[in-house]
Amino acid sequence: MSLTRISATEASAAIAAGKLSSEALIAECLERIGQREQEVRAWAFIDPKLALEQARQRDREPARSRLHGIPIGVKDVIDTCDMPTEYGSPIYRGHRPVCDAACVAQARELGAVILGKTVSTEFATRHPNKTRNPCNIEHTPGGSSSGSAAAVADGMVPIAFGTQTSSSIIRPAAFCGVIGYKPTFGLINRAGLKFLAESLDTIGTLTRTIPDAALIVEELSGMPATSFDEVSLLEPRIGFCRTPYWDQADAGTQANLQSAVDRLAAAGAKVGEVTLPDEFAALAETQIIVSAYEFFRALTHERTRFPQLISASLTERIAAGGRVSRAGYEESRGLAQTARKQVADVFRDYDVLVAPSAPGEAPRGLESTGNPIFGLMWTLLRLPCLTLPHGVGPHGLPLGLQVVGRRGEDAHLFVHAEWIRRRLDE
Repeated sequence: MSLTRISATEASAAIAAGKLSSEALIAECLERIGQREQEVRAWAFIDPKLALEQARQRDREPARSRLHGIPIGVKDVIDTCDMPTEYGSPIYRGHRPVCDAACVAQARELGAVILGKTVSTEFATRHPNKTRNPCNIEHTPGGSSSGSAAAVADGMVPIAFGTQTSSSIIRPAAFCGVIGYKPTFGLINRAGLKFLAESLDTIGTLTRTIPDAALIVEELSGMPATSFDEVSLLEPRIGFCRTPYWDQADAGTQANLQSAVDRLAAAGAKVGEVTLPDEFAALAETQIIVSAYEFFRALTHERTRFPQLISASLTERIAAGGRVSRAGYEESRGLAQTARKQVADVFRDYDVLVAPSAPGEAPRGLESTGNPIFGLMWTLLRLPCLTLPHGVGPHGLPLGLQVVGRRGEDAHLFVHAEWIRRRLDE
């Protein structure tokens, strides 16, 4: 297997056994970037010399953790002290933070190699940046974790940090055909993240395997290592949740998800239809109100000092946030809190839910990052979510299947998502 396609988990075991050096792994990643970056444009910053120096240092040391010697891409809304952090905005061109974000500092402490900064949309909102979908460069990679999804999908790096406020991990992962994992809210420490909406922003990961997603969050959060040894013995209870937004999924996505559910039932899962409470239909709009109110305030410096350097689309969204009253914000927060309590009842009969990841395959063109509708509600509910590549759309681009778990039960999500993946890959 090419080192550009090896999983982080496989690489970790090989490094620990002395069969692979971090330098060799990093060198292959850099070679792949050199071959493909001009087309894919996944990276905001790469310093090959710095990356190789870090790798050689790791090779001289005893292993610090399972992340030792493993390259990681860092979304460019997460601070790094030795690389520029520009937040996807010309306002911060060349900006050098004085310290690492907590997740970056932890990754370094654990022996990981920070390979570079992956492209983010403008302040992790919907205004596109330069990245293209590696599956077809005429199509969007999604956003806002566009560079992270594209870099992982194209074999440039095995793991990259992403962030999600609406659907910014799940959607690009689905569009690019990789694993996108949004943890339970707050599981990965957010210090050093450029906040957009402080009650929603979540740091997560883009990887090529579910064990890789588990690996990094476990090391950063202190969770026990998830065992996948008995996945095949599971008899999962799966809720098929079309969500209130089902009619926004195209026919191919609806058929793909229905086919997947039928196959899972045939493979031994206990599958039931899940109908959410009526008031959940308002949660997408509730998420929009909450996030708009919060990022109007989070971006006060930028909107008051550098309005001419903010895109027209973000300027419009900021203005909408300024029109949300405190009373309207509190009402929306109250609805969200009520729904978070209610969703526990939805899981009473199910281990996980499956739902669409996106309305369809990645749209053609680079003017938009796609519709985030199938991430808004789950992000507002603060549940752990993971998207699996499954099926293709009419243009041969990847489709995704989103697996949603109970709040705080991320390990439970990992093993059930892995069962689903294995059965769908048979």
